[in-house]
Amino acid sequence: MSGDDAELEAFRLADSFLPVGTYTVSYGLEQFVQDDRVADADDLAELLETYLRRQVGPSELVALRAAHAAARDGDLEAVCAADRRLDAATLAAEFRESARQSGDRLLSLQRELRDEPLLDEYAERVDAGEAPGTYAVALGTATGLAGVDERRACLLCCHGFVTGLLGAAQRLLSLGHTDAQRILDDCKPAMAAAVDDSVGRSLDDMTPFAPLVDVLSAEHERADRRLFLS
Repeated sequence: MSGDDAELEAFRLADSFLPVGTYTVSYGLEQFVQDDRVADADDLAELLETYLRRQVGPSELVALRAAHAAARDGDLEAVCAADRRLDAATLAAEFRESARQSGDRLLSLQRELRDEPLLDEYAERVDAGEAPGTYAVALGTATGLAGVDERRACLLCCHGFVTGLLGAAQRLLSLGHTDAQRILDDCKPAMAAAVDDSVGRSLDDMTPFAPLVDVLSAEHERADRRLFLS
């Protein structure tokens, strides 16, 4: 793809209507709310910035960039290497599981829509247990094959992450649509900073560090009642 087709593909992949199951995850937000650590829009905005700067930027976006470049080169081994590295760098079991589920759905959807041998070969590796099929790597592969610019693909990932968490927040908090849009707008600098931070990082330079997120995710795994998978 090129030109308008690539732009429209980016819009489609960024759409919350995309059926990849991200509405079922809160990335630990449910436990933050349960523990009264996030009670309002200000708390939520601060947490989102932490996620973007401390996890998404130095981890998911690094893997996305590696997969994007590998897909453009037709290098399946490099795609799988990025996939395995991201999975290993993700400490929370819930986050690994949700990333695999969303990635599997995205990969399946792309294969239905696109005749791309690399997608089929990647899916075979995932089915064989040779790669986990994480969402960020599946997205990087899809955008790389579609001709979506690498930076735009990273921004797309950030936007999707934030809108997904805002959707979860509307079910967990008294958060109106206007407040959600205001937070989304306020998160733009943190999204750009996360993308900038990922530039030039190799897979060995993945350094996600948000200990409280990992601790509360571990608590969420053992909760008696949960609205979200993570």
